This record gives sequence, C-alpha cells and structure tokens, in this order.
Amino acid sequence: MKKLISLTLLLVLLAVSVQALAEDDLLARIKKRGTIIIASEEEWAPWTYHDKNDQLVGMDIEIATLIAEGLGVKPDFRKADWDSIFWGIDSKRYDIACNGVGYTEERAQKYTFTQPYVYTHKVLIVRGDNEDIHTLTDIKGRTTANSANSTYAKLAEKMGATVKIAPSLAETIMLLVQGRIDATINAQISIDTYLEQHPDANIKVVEVMNGDPVAIPMRKDADTESLAAAIDQIITEALENGKIAEITMKYTGRDLTKPD
Repeated sequence: MKKLISLTLLLVLLAVSVQALAEDDLLARIKKRGTIIIASEEEWAPWTYHDKNDQLVGMDIEIATLIAEGLGVKPDFRKADWDSIFWGIDSKRYDIACNGVGYTEERAQKYTFTQPYVYTHKVLIVRGDNEDIHTLTDIKGRTTANSANSTYAKLAEKMGATVKIAPSLAETIMLLVQGRIDATINAQISIDTYLEQHPDANIKVVEVMNGDPVAIPMRKDADTESLAAAIDQIITEALENGKIAEITMKYTGRDLTKPD
C-alpha cells in the first residue's frame, strides 16, 4: 500500500513538474514579458533597413510585426550584424531572428526553423566591365565577398572562390566596384533594390539561380517547441489569407511566397 501511495505521489509530482515547465517555456515568458525580441540586421533592403526618416522598415520588419501581433505581444527589434545573429540566439539574447535567414539542412541540425514564409532567388553579380565571369563555375580561384557564415559565402567557397568578409551589402558592392573582389552572390531582391537606389552603379547580374526557402530560426530545445508551433500557425494563416504575399509585393513587386 505504501509503495502504491509513493508511486502515485511520484506521478503527481512529475505531472506538476511537466505542467510548470510548459507554463514557463519561452512562449510563456514572451507573453508574460509582453514583447518578443527579434534580431534584425537593419542594413539590408528590402528585408530590414531605415528609410529616409530613419524609421525601421522592410519586408521582414512587417512580417515580424505580424508574427508578434499574432502572439499578442509587441516586437522588440534589436540591431545585429549578420555574423552575430546566431550567436545571439545561442546566448538567449534574441528570441528569434527575422532577417532573410535561409533554411539549410546544416542549420536545421542546430536550430529550430519555422516553415518557410518566402523564397528568394540568388544572383551572381560582377562589375559592369567584367567579361570573364558568366556563371558560378567561373568564380573558381577568384575572390568574392559576403557576410560571414551566410549561405552565399558557403556557396562561393563550395565553388572554389576565396571569400572576403563584408558586414553589409553596401560594403560588398563597394569592394566589387573598386575591383578588390571579382564577384558576389546575393539575394535577387536585394540587388534589385540596390539598383533602384543606385541606378548608375557599375555592376551587372550575370546569372540567376533557384530560390531558397527563408524561415524564422530559434534555439533548438524543448523551451522553444510551443513558440515554433505558434509562429508556424501564424505564418500558415498569413500565407493562406495573402498577407505575406501582400507585404512582399509592397517591397519587391513580386509574390515571394511561392518556391518557383
């Protein structure tokens, strides 16, 4: 009889502990805090940037705001260089990142990703007078530039290029125009926006590549499971009702919610 009571007590205590953990996971803390902390580069149009009035705007700013509203909290954007975004997630400085983060199998081993909310095509860019580079295979043995640990940098390295680290697209283009690098790979929509803002820039697109899925990363542990599920539901609804497509059309003139 005593053993039965002890077992029952143990099960009750275990159930209480599990419930307590569920009530104190990241989603619960975010709702209690009233804000969700979001890593944002703030220098990568049209994803996240400052307009002429120095207001933080962009496609991902509106999508992240939509997610925060769906959770019933306010977005708290924190400026982060690309190469510090994942470090900030690891150290719990940020709850999530919404910054055009491409989903890869390698990243998914360490981080939990939501479902993709947009897809982006990649482009290979060279200086306007370059006649030697036409496709990715031509960058072998040459020098490119990108943010550290970006999917673009890894692709360039895979193709045999040496990659210089540049913290922003503006600096990358400066290196290209100055002839200090031979090429760069970046998101097509970012290059389109850059050329709209700098129509006389001495650069050109020589190859367009398939689109990549973009999603929201967060820490990969039990603490984030309910948050990932909640954000997935918000993204699903926003894809079905066209809100995300509307946002991408506003900033790029294209519906980026389809992979092709």
